[in-house]
Amino acid sequence: MELTIRRYQDPDKETVLSLFSQGIEEHIWPCFTNAMSSPLYLCFSLGLGVTGYLLASGLGALVLVSGWAGLVYYCCHKCFADFVRDSLKTDMQDIAASFMVQPDDCFWVAETVTTGKVVGMVAVVAKKNGAERYGELFRMIVSSATRRTGLGSRMVHTVLDFCKQRGMSKVTLGTTSTQTAAIALYRKMGFKHVRSDSKARIANWMMKITRVTIVVMEKSI
Repeated sequence: MELTIRRYQDPDKETVLSLFSQGIEEHIWPCFTNAMSSPLYLCFSLGLGVTGYLLASGLGALVLVSGWAGLVYYCCHKCFADFVRDSLKTDMQDIAASFMVQPDDCFWVAETVTTGKVVGMVAVVAKKNGAERYGELFRMIVSSATRRTGLGSRMVHTVLDFCKQRGMSKVTLGTTSTQTAAIALYRKMGFKHVRSDSKARIANWMMKITRVTIVVMEKSI
């Protein structure tokens, strides 16, 4: 499959928003399974099952364990679905205004050469910290049909080259610990882990239940 990367244009918006929503929300189920399969949650679920059985037989065990699993899934869903909802109301509502107005910001899409179908996206926003200028990578999404084709690496290189040409010192990004494939790609391309935190758009207790952390990485250029 031959793919090309170009700057975003307004006719791309509907496809981009759909791809963005799908690309983020697909992490809900892995987030849930990762949390529920952790040793802590396995022990907790077992404890709930035993307690429910002792108090009210097998039905009690089923109710308690199902309730706990439902709560974990709700928190995982809210973590990613709320991110999509808020993004669609803010920077993704007007992509051109958010990412294409300032000369050191940009939004790219990847498309198939034969059909022109948008299959990936990435953006960068220029930031300043005192005298230091750097770029922050945003909205990196690759469709499931074009993964393992090298497209992700090409899009990251596009951001790195763009920032280097503008004299920026580094590129930073933030992703979730659930997105293991993306983290592996960034590490392969020289990004270093800077810190992890649990700050997100949902309540802290919900974020803790999901066992998701925000992984902040950067690469000097």
